[in-house]
Amino acid sequence: MSLRSIAMPLIRRVGKDVAEQYEADERLAADYDARLAAAGEAERALRGAQGADAHGTGLHELTIAFDKALTEALAAAEAAERVAMGPKVYVSDAQDAAARRAAEIARRKAKARPSVRPWTDEVDRLRTAREAHRLSFRTRPAAAV
Repeated sequence: MSLRSIAMPLIRRVGKDVAEQYEADERLAADYDARLAAAGEAERALRGAQGADAHGTGLHELTIAFDKALTEALAAAEAAERVAMGPKVYVSDAQDAAARRAAEIARRKAKARPSVRPWTDEVDRLRTAREAHRLSFRTRPAAAV
């Protein structure tokens, strides 16, 4: 019996569609630092405009740009979290309910790992920042006066 035949059962094979999702998340996660820097730059531009008492469409456009940048950074952080969890947490449309449940259980177990926890915290931080931004920065009145 060779070493290769012993090691083969230990390797978990994933479907092509799951592998594609995983690779897409790896590419998105690789852009995390750039997206976070873009969000920081958009926030600095918005705060600078607010400090200069800017009003109107310029402030509204900066508010929307900051929201979009935060959303993109959040998407990259979520992708990095999924990559840290591993391919077991991915589900394709072709899989049955048992496979979906197994992926859900694997996801919950993976969230408890120390290697995943920093990404979970970062996702929570970015999501909170985005929601706080959406709730507190209105550049137009909510109702016509």
